[in-house]
Amino acid sequence: MENEVVCDKLALNTVILFVFGSTMILGAAGEAKNSSWLAIIAATILVIPLLLVYCRILYLFPKKDIFDIFPLLYGKYVGKFLCVIYIWYFFHLGALVIRNFAEFMNTLALPETPMIVTIMCLSLLCIWSSTHGVEVMARTSRILLIICITFVFIIASLVISQMRFHYLKPFFDLELSQFLNGTFSAFSFPFAEVVVFTGVFSCLERRTSSYKVLIKGVVIASAFIVYISMRNIMVLGPSTLKLLYFPSYVAISRIHLGEFIQRVEVSVAIVFVSAIFIKVSICLIATSNGISKLFGLKDYKSLIIQTGLLMSYLAYILYDSTMEMQYWALSVYKYYAFPFQVIIPVVTLILAHFKIKKTKQASCS
Repeated sequence: MENEVVCDKLALNTVILFVFGSTMILGAAGEAKNSSWLAIIAATILVIPLLLVYCRILYLFPKKDIFDIFPLLYGKYVGKFLCVIYIWYFFHLGALVIRNFAEFMNTLALPETPMIVTIMCLSLLCIWSSTHGVEVMARTSRILLIICITFVFIIASLVISQMRFHYLKPFFDLELSQFLNGTFSAFSFPFAEVVVFTGVFSCLERRTSSYKVLIKGVVIASAFIVYISMRNIMVLGPSTLKLLYFPSYVAISRIHLGEFIQRVEVSVAIVFVSAIFIKVSICLIATSNGISKLFGLKDYKSLIIQTGLLMSYLAYILYDSTMEMQYWALSVYKYYAFPFQVIIPVVTLILAHFKIKKTKQASCS
């Protein structure tokens, strides 16, 4: 990525769309029921210190990503091992997102189409776009974000008549454990997943760019996700919401203005596909970049095709059903992702400060 430079505005657009990802259709913090929007706000507040950890790591090692940083801090063998497990996490996350898309399409749009066809259509598009590099992906995100936000505001104006504000009450009418579980879930998915950008953002134009891009991007995306969560609750009601795999699609399907405006839920699919496209592409680029650094290759782009095809195959064999996907997303993923998102980055930052301090003391003496 030495020859690629992404300006702050384009990187910000990419982060926003990445955080949207699967959340625009699957929702977040479903465990918190009609207080899910409050759990999302709490998760946003909790994730900001973690984002500062990511930003600080990138700041201390300008023009380097975590696949460069790990060997420098942990040594050759431990560093390579950490690179391998992060390559797996980015690879696995990309496959999970592809499968979310495939389940959505096969459940609601193309039930008679074999799932492998849906998976390959998205995968081939992401592979083709990723071969042009992260800089081109960032430019694409500007157009896609404008499209997404336009649809969100149009839907917001059309759905007002369907909203029932009393569905939001009573606030905190649930056990504390349920609220904390929902907060932890939203913290892990989607906010802390921006750890993927530590494997990509060696191409930012300034040393301090990561602070502006990551924190601002997550906060802006969080505001939209909070609105979408509240909208789904007010349109569907908490009792109906908990029964649905894809609540946003069902909520928007209820918009009917006479015989003139109907089937608006197609717009949800457009927003979902745009966000999924960016998220999968970033995961694919980060994975290929990690593999190239691990084996000392000059360019990650030569690995995009092979990595993308393997990612699509993993997406195909991940689950046996939509229920299994839902169980993984709600009950397993947050614990599985915690070491990648929190423990290892925090330990890495502590070790980085320790080594920098030790180097300064040695130079002074």
